[in-house]
Amino acid sequence: MADSPPYTVAIFNASDDTVEMLQTKLSLSGCRAIPGTADSVKSGELDFVEFLSTHRPDGIIWDIAPPYERNWNFFKLLRSARPLDHCHIVLTTTHKQHLDTLAGHDTGAIEIIGKPYDLQVIVDEMISGIERRRRPGPTPVAAVPPRSGEALSHRHAGADSRADVHEILERRRQD
Repeated sequence: MADSPPYTVAIFNASDDTVEMLQTKLSLSGCRAIPGTADSVKSGELDFVEFLSTHRPDGIIWDIAPPYERNWNFFKLLRSARPLDHCHIVLTTTHKQHLDTLAGHDTGAIEIIGKPYDLQVIVDEMISGIERRRRPGPTPVAAVPPRSGEALSHRHAGADSRADVHEILERRRQD
């Protein structure tokens, strides 16, 4: 990524801590992170299409939280927005099996359960997905996630290099 401009990634998660940690991880990886909440989009406080037009994210990390059915249906509605065509989407959830059952297929969501969880997996999938989309020439079919947001199928519950994230957050709080 050293030869390319920084990627812009929007983060939509209900947990402020998760958003802050993802922002830090993305920043350490050379990305510009823009936070948002699904609730602000649902309530109309944040105009999603305007947000996309203003920030033009290369990727979006979207969390499907309980109630899963309502939030999955809301995400599917948003996914049909034309400005999302160029975005790589990484879904996260706390209950992948339930989400896959609702969707009727493997959503490719990254399950984040039990803390601490491996946020670097999410960042790595985001960066590699954006890079696949930016390669010159035709994009390999396998690299293009379906409109439902399939990106990666993993179950992650374990420590990552969260210590560096916590150290950075602690230094920010002390400053």
